[in-house]
Amino acid sequence: MSAPKTSRRDLYFTSSHDWIDFQGSVAYIGVCAGKLKQVEAVHQLLVKENSGVAAQGEIVAEIRYDEKTIPVRMPVDGKIISINEVLLAGNFQPLLDQPENNGWVALIVPSRPYERSGLMPPEQYKQFIRQNS
Repeated sequence: MSAPKTSRRDLYFTSSHDWIDFQGSVAYIGVCAGKLKQVEAVHQLLVKENSGVAAQGEIVAEIRYDEKTIPVRMPVDGKIISINEVLLAGNFQPLLDQPENNGWVALIVPSRPYERSGLMPPEQYKQFIRQNS
C-alpha cells in the first residue's frame, strides 16, 4: 500500500500535530504539515519496535532530518497493520509534499473506530493552530 485510496475523508487532528483519517474499520495516521514546515529533506524514518499494538500518544515512529527528530504519535489506541512502503523504501518526498495524504506513515486498526474523543475536526484544529502560534 503506497497511498490511501479514499473517496471520503474522516480526518481528525491531535494537539501534538498528528492526524488520523478514519476509513471504516481502519485508519491512516501521520504528521501534520505544520510539524514539517522547517524540514527541507528527511533522512530517515525510524519505526519503533513494538508488538503492533500502541496506545494513544505513544511514539510509533520518528522522522529524522539534519540532527533533529520529529515524533509520530499514535492518535488513538490501536494496532499498526502496515507502514507506508514508499517511505520505508526511502522516498520521503510524499511526506514533505503531501503529509496529510500520500505522506501517511502507518495504517492502523483503531481499538474503537467510531470514538473521536480527544481528537479535533479540521475547523477546530485550525482554531487551535491560530491560538497557539
